[in-house]
Amino acid sequence: MPEPTKKEENEVLAPAPAPPPEEPNKEKEAGTAPAKEPNKEKEAGTAPAKEPNKEKEAGTSPGKDEEDASPPVALPPGLGSRALERKDSEWSIGESPAGEEQDKQNANSQLSTLFVEKPQGGSVKVGENITFIAKVKAEDLLRKPTVKWFKGKWMDLASKAGKHLQLKETFERHSRVYTFEMQIIKAKENYAGNYRCEVTYKDKFDSCSFDLEVHESTGTTPNIDIRSAFKRSGEGQDDAGELDFSGLLKRREVKQQEEQPEVDVWELLKNAKPSEYEKIAFQYGITDLRGMLKRLKRMRRVEKKSAAFARILDPAYQVDKGGRVRFVVELADPKLEVKWYKNGQEIRPSTKYIFEHKGCERIMFINNCVLTDDSEYYVTAGDEKCSTELFVREPPVMVTKQLEDTKAYCGERVELECEVSEDDANVKWFKNGEEIIPGPKSRYHIRVEGKKHILVIEGATKADTAEYSVMTTGGQSSAKLSVDLKPLKILTPLTDQTVNLGKEVCLKCEVSENITGKWTKNGLPVQESDRLKIVHKGRIHKLVIANALVEDEGDYVFTPDSYSVTLPAKVHVIDPPKINLDGLDADNTVTVIAGNKLRLEIPISGEPPPKAIWSRADKAIMEGSGRIRAENYPDSTTLVIDIAEKDDSGVYHINLKNEAGEAHASIKIKVVDIPDPPVAPNVTDVGDDWCVMTWEPPLYDGGSPILGYFIERKKKQSSRWMRLNFDLCKETIFEPKKMIEGVAYEVRIFAVNAVGISKPSMPSKPFVPLAVTSPPTLLTVDSVTDTTVTMKWRPPDQIGAAGLDGYVLEYCFEGTDDWIVANTELIDKTKFTITGLPTDSRIFVRVKAVNAAGASEPKYYSQPILVKEVIEAPKIRIPRHLKQTYIRRVGEAINLVIPFQGKPRPELIWTKDGAPIDKNQINIRNSETDTIVFIRKAERSHSGKYDLQVKVEKFVETASIDIRVVDRPGPPQLVKIEDVWGENVALSWTPPRDDGNTAITGYTIQKADKKSMEWFTVIEHYHRTSATITELVIGNEYYFRVFAENMCGLSEDATMTKESAVIAKDGKIYKNPVYEDFDFTEAPMFTQPLVNTYAVAGYNATLNCSVRGNPKPKITWMKNKVAIKDDPRYRMFSNQGVCTLEIRKPSPYDGGTYCCKAVNDLGTVEIECKLEVKVIYQGVNSPGQPVFLEGQQQVLQL
Repeated sequence: MPEPTKKEENEVLAPAPAPPPEEPNKEKEAGTAPAKEPNKEKEAGTAPAKEPNKEKEAGTSPGKDEEDASPPVALPPGLGSRALERKDSEWSIGESPAGEEQDKQNANSQLSTLFVEKPQGGSVKVGENITFIAKVKAEDLLRKPTVKWFKGKWMDLASKAGKHLQLKETFERHSRVYTFEMQIIKAKENYAGNYRCEVTYKDKFDSCSFDLEVHESTGTTPNIDIRSAFKRSGEGQDDAGELDFSGLLKRREVKQQEEQPEVDVWELLKNAKPSEYEKIAFQYGITDLRGMLKRLKRMRRVEKKSAAFARILDPAYQVDKGGRVRFVVELADPKLEVKWYKNGQEIRPSTKYIFEHKGCERIMFINNCVLTDDSEYYVTAGDEKCSTELFVREPPVMVTKQLEDTKAYCGERVELECEVSEDDANVKWFKNGEEIIPGPKSRYHIRVEGKKHILVIEGATKADTAEYSVMTTGGQSSAKLSVDLKPLKILTPLTDQTVNLGKEVCLKCEVSENITGKWTKNGLPVQESDRLKIVHKGRIHKLVIANALVEDEGDYVFTPDSYSVTLPAKVHVIDPPKINLDGLDADNTVTVIAGNKLRLEIPISGEPPPKAIWSRADKAIMEGSGRIRAENYPDSTTLVIDIAEKDDSGVYHINLKNEAGEAHASIKIKVVDIPDPPVAPNVTDVGDDWCVMTWEPPLYDGGSPILGYFIERKKKQSSRWMRLNFDLCKETIFEPKKMIEGVAYEVRIFAVNAVGISKPSMPSKPFVPLAVTSPPTLLTVDSVTDTTVTMKWRPPDQIGAAGLDGYVLEYCFEGTDDWIVANTELIDKTKFTITGLPTDSRIFVRVKAVNAAGASEPKYYSQPILVKEVIEAPKIRIPRHLKQTYIRRVGEAINLVIPFQGKPRPELIWTKDGAPIDKNQINIRNSETDTIVFIRKAERSHSGKYDLQVKVEKFVETASIDIRVVDRPGPPQLVKIEDVWGENVALSWTPPRDDGNTAITGYTIQKADKKSMEWFTVIEHYHRTSATITELVIGNEYYFRVFAENMCGLSEDATMTKESAVIAKDGKIYKNPVYEDFDFTEAPMFTQPLVNTYAVAGYNATLNCSVRGNPKPKITWMKNKVAIKDDPRYRMFSNQGVCTLEIRKPSPYDGGTYCCKAVNDLGTVEIECKLEVKVIYQGVNSPGQPVFLEGQQQVLQL
């Protein structure tokens, strides 16, 4: 290769006609093609340049046109300047007249930086992929920026996208970053070089350059027509521009071409006429004629005289790969600072770049040039600069050590070795003219050790016998490979085998060579399946039969391929007994419900059929007709338990035995039943309409884990239990709700396991829901002194089931809001004296009732009380119910409270029927405001007239109360049968001697058959002393008895007739009445409609209606015409025709129109209502202002 030469600086070319204008993208696409060596161009016979669009189709890889073209030895001035030059992200037009305007325009965007992440240079091996990524921040951009990718100085890669190049762009909305990717696929060595990425957005501009290195590069050879390998395979085809070495293999003997002197194509084009351009391009293989003409036009420009440089760089330099190049400039002023740049990036001194100063000369050496050094270089001195281009070419790779003919045996590893002139050169291998492409699954592997290239063939076969050749860019070599069979020796023969049924059969043999073979059974080929596998590993051959069957018996023979040797063996299959427990659980447990019949059939196998023996606890279970027995069959054995009992649970053993062996198994039989009822639950806490209940699990779970519990409740006086949960309760605690305050309830539990539901537990102790009482009533001033005020009041109207624990009395002085508690402890009386008050002061008084649920609302005295004593005449206030005769039953308590007035405290005197009261029998308790008569257990002797006298000084007040204590009456004195006729009996009796101190209200008559003496009531609440009993059974004999009844109830005893009444037969024939069947079917009909309801947000709401129909209608609930299904916020109940929809803690969004739909075979009916959910606030009295519920905090914006 000639050394780089230089043109004279002052050389001026005559102007030549300009080439026809082209579109910019087509110019970039075509690139520039410097002249080739004349002898190579003539040898290749390259066609003239194609049309622009065809050139575009042919260029399928980045930089293809650049790599195909060889740069000139020395280029004219101005040719090396690129269309755009970069300097710190600022670009200007090279030598064009408009350069100054472009510099001004780019100065505005000098400081613009759009890249968030710039593409970085990299290296790749031939045939591999590489991706370059650039990221642009889009926060300040209104639209997508424009991004372009270039190779070298001018080639726009957008037009090269295709099989080897892909451009992608994505946008991440979260981070607002645009990502632009350039992916090079199956890289080739000519893809190496400098690349550039440009991004523009309105007046903003940014760019970045980077290098790509491709290893195992290829070059040209002077002895072979390498251009024929780069022939175009078709216009617009996918393989356009691809290497084609098939033509080279067909011409291995190439005649040595006569060397011709070098021809400078640039000189030819400068001196030729425009009409001769295409002829020259065809003769010398120029593929980018337009690009060369464009560069030629630049060469003809007259360079401006430089004030900083006395001598500038040559327009272009050319150097071989691995060589050294020298750039020299001469300065007009040696004091100027000089900087060197490569593609706009400043070059720093290093072992690769060496700078020298010799007087006014500034020299830069580039050592060990590689393909990435092929780029644009320029040097700056002051405000001026000059540029040049460096072209790096590769020398051809020669074959220095030829391939040698080789012989090998089948299965051996074969290595074909050659040496080339350069390390890590690109070498292609061929077999019979076809290229060898190694892969992960191929037997062909290529190993490179410096200049050595070795083709490795693993496990050679006869098919590998062929002619192998190697080709480089500067030569080729071929050799023949012969593969033959080795003599075969039997190292391990097949052996006869006897195996159990279901076991694995493995026939194994080993021969001296790694060859294939065929297996046969009884003369027929063996076919592989899921159960039968043929294994060949090296010299070992195996036939593996998994789960051997009886039909697998036979004579097996292995025959190696290409040999006449056979290896025989016999296989014999036996079957020991087996027990198949696949149908049972993992722990072989069988569960049976108590009382059911168990028939457990266990499949067995064996040849001959084995004998089965069942046993339990070392005791054999015999065949026969017992409740527990065994039944044996050829292919199964069965255990039968007729009526399973709890004691039948345990482990049962099966023993099988035949000539081939024995088998044993154990089966666990578990008899399960419903669990025992739980212990009665305990009610631990009670509220106004709820309670908390707990319980313990049952002692016996029936042999199956407890799945949960059902809870029921009822009123104490009722016999109707109501289910509280429809889903099993997993815990042992539950909270029933929606109970009526003051009503006694009982609860009970059902345990549930997989078998069923247990019997109910015993009911819990009765409990009553509790609530706060209503405020006390009738708060009045009883007495006032100079330092005390006595207040009295009446108990609350509604005390509730929690009872009344006491009262709290509070007072405050007029003009203040500080309430003072008068009593430190609860008082159970309705009267209290406030002491220690200042005389003539005024106070306000209020009282609260307290029980277990808390304090009630206070009852206020309406006006302030003056603390000053006043004399008041006595006055008795007889309660209205005591103004009439006060009646109580024997044994009941009498507690009479008679309030009175009088100041100072009056004197009280009680008398009964004019005589003093015996305080041992009757308790009298007096206070300042009332007197109480209390009798713990009333007796009839306590009846009488009670007089009360209240005396204050000279004032006297009296009052009287009549008390009557009543009891149940005695039995009638005599009951007799007056007459008997037909089916009737006439009875009469006399009233009882003791009427219980009250009038007899009626009688109850009962009858009893003499045979059974079971009593049945025939008449109740009968007022007369005689009666006729009808509809008696003919032929029966009856006794009768009569109870007396008053307001206290029936008498404890009854008087029975001494004689019996016989209903004689009179020969009549009784005919049963005929009743017609009644049609009970009925279409659905709502007997109680839904009503519009208002609900409070956060509190459960219910919608209720009742429906009637036969057959029982199906109920469907809908909200806004949409059926409610599987929504946990809704619960639907239907009991005895009453349909309920419960909405759990509704929100305003749950409001709407709800519909209940009933459907049966006779029709359909619907009913609707509206539900409005309101949010209730508490704490602000002003209308229109939202307030807070207790425990809630909200920020309200008015």
